[in-house]
Amino acid sequence: MVQVKVFDEEHEDDLTDAINSFLQENQAYELIDISFSTAVTAVEDEQIYCFSALLVYLDKSLD
Repeated sequence: MVQVKVFDEEHEDDLTDAINSFLQENQAYELIDISFSTAVTAVEDEQIYCFSALLVYLDKSLD
């Protein structure tokens, strides 16, 4: 069955670590696609970043 997982982090290194951990913990999943997005906003004098990724994968155990 095709599944999706959304990752959302404030730093690109945290996003990388989260995705790599997910893939390492779920080696039976077949990765189909990754979509990446960034966003930034300013609140007063602070910039807030958002790094997001959507993973589309096949979970063979649900077939």
